[in-house]
Amino acid sequence: MTRSANGIDFWRGVALITIFVNHVPGIYFEHVTHRNFSISDSADLFVFLAGWAVAIVVTRSQPPLPPARIISRLGGRALVIYAAHILIVMLAIGLLAASARLLESPLLLEWHNAASVFYNPADTHIGLVLLTHHLGYFDILPLYVVLMLIAPLVALIDRYLPHLLLPFSLTIYVVVLSYQINLPSWPNNGQWFFNPLAWQLTFVLGYVLCQDRGIGHYARSNIDVIRIASVPIVLAGALAVWYDYWPDPTNVPEPQLLFLNYKTYATPMRIIQFLALAALMSAAFPHIHKVLPWLARFCSMLGRNSLNVFCVSSILSLVGQILRFAAKGSVAVDTLIFVVGIAALGLTAWISEWHERTKRPA
Repeated sequence: MTRSANGIDFWRGVALITIFVNHVPGIYFEHVTHRNFSISDSADLFVFLAGWAVAIVVTRSQPPLPPARIISRLGGRALVIYAAHILIVMLAIGLLAASARLLESPLLLEWHNAASVFYNPADTHIGLVLLTHHLGYFDILPLYVVLMLIAPLVALIDRYLPHLLLPFSLTIYVVVLSYQINLPSWPNNGQWFFNPLAWQLTFVLGYVLCQDRGIGHYARSNIDVIRIASVPIVLAGALAVWYDYWPDPTNVPEPQLLFLNYKTYATPMRIIQFLALAALMSAAFPHIHKVLPWLARFCSMLGRNSLNVFCVSSILSLVGQILRFAAKGSVAVDTLIFVVGIAALGLTAWISEWHERTKRPA
């Protein structure tokens, strides 16, 4: 039986599609993704919904999950994500190496921070295993691993000290932005592109807003007012992106990151605009489901199988980059990449659900 569509899975599916498109730089279809009129992008949505999904698992289970079960279940999920990350990174390295040989272009060995994999393999492979070295466009799953590792702590604080969870998360966030604290990269000098110490706030916001108490209850009770207040915020964000108008870093007070748009630190500007956009778009799913039921079902299917779809998406986006490099790019090539890619994501989700169905007792 086909599972029904719902808003959470639908928006996660939309995020997966836009991540696939945006991970093929220069592709024609990236001009229609929402990052062209939004300060935030699909990464913000993906992390927020990850927190939301964890809250559903932990807070809506009956009977309530015991602490040991919470730790084992979320820790196990972190291990699954870690294994998936290592797999797709190895496949990406193989793709780059094979493409460099076939196309006789050593430049491909240096794409996406991969140079040290080939020129300093011993240290770099240690870094890959320890998650201290990331390939470009393959750096969101390490963030996800860290968030799932801290998810049991988030769940337990929420259970026993619920009023302290969000203030605790906000405190860490402000300290991290004030002193620009980030996790280091190794063996190459640098830092994580997605700083988990900052992005944890987006994750926690998804967790607390999912619930029917506290800030989640307040948001639901006042959603109409929140949506009205969100309109000027979303419009201001769109204008800033369209006209490339951003605060001058030399004219903002310290700590500067509290007033700038910086994706690595998920700065307040991004979070505020994302929450406003989410408040507005949360009303759209019932209408989309009514007018375009096939689209709602398709995106929801992707969202229900997000890890499998994301892994395939990451590899396909790299294949798309290599194809565009070899073919010098064209609308025809871009259309082929888009159509085949989205079809492959749908097939991945369908096979994942078919596999789950075959494992269940009749």
